[in-house]
Amino acid sequence: MKTRSFYFQLIRLLGFLPFRLSYYRLAFVPRAATVRDQTGSLVNNERLEYLGDAVLDAIVADYLFSRFPDGDEGFMTKLRSRIVKRKNLDLIATHMDIPLLLRNGILPANQAKHLYGNILEALIGAIYLDRGYRAARKFFIRKIIQKHIDFLQLVKRDTDYKSRVIEWAQKNRIEVVFSTKEEHSGTGRNPLFISNITLDGKINGTGTGCSKKEAEQLAAKEAIRSIEKD
Repeated sequence: MKTRSFYFQLIRLLGFLPFRLSYYRLAFVPRAATVRDQTGSLVNNERLEYLGDAVLDAIVADYLFSRFPDGDEGFMTKLRSRIVKRKNLDLIATHMDIPLLLRNGILPANQAKHLYGNILEALIGAIYLDRGYRAARKFFIRKIIQKHIDFLQLVKRDTDYKSRVIEWAQKNRIEVVFSTKEEHSGTGRNPLFISNITLDGKINGTGTGCSKKEAEQLAAKEAIRSIEKD
């Protein structure tokens, strides 16, 4: 891609003027397209990707700490891992049209796994080197969080304890059984539901609620805590 065309597309992507264009050009050179720099040395974006990965972790942790003042460590750690996981970064990078800025010569046959997500991380590294942490954080919030991250869905997924237990049990080949019964007090009040969750024949959680769904979620929540503790 010619420098002029790359420069204007980059400005549209970033939302600001870059100082050192060389950082950004390097961010779009994956390992499969290693090139020689002005000194003749072979270079690619792996070092920028390494730096961007660390900066991105710090930015996300910083943002979640401020956004969820009552969130505990486990809650924020789960959200951060979902935001920065490679598959998610690949999707975000595609929506941001990052593939359009990729240097010529990268054919589908030799694309590395998570190519676009890796370039996004390298881009964060380039912004950090060029403009500093505050600029990288601002870019992440404006261009990624506000446009591509649905926190309502992320938080909702985190509180679906039943699905998390089932997913964990399937992954570890453990039998999971929910046993729920309805109890009436005899006073005319609404019944209560009591649910037990059994993992490989052992009760790992018990929950009581006004509905079967609530009771099972509370039982699963207790089981999740037991699993994480172990």
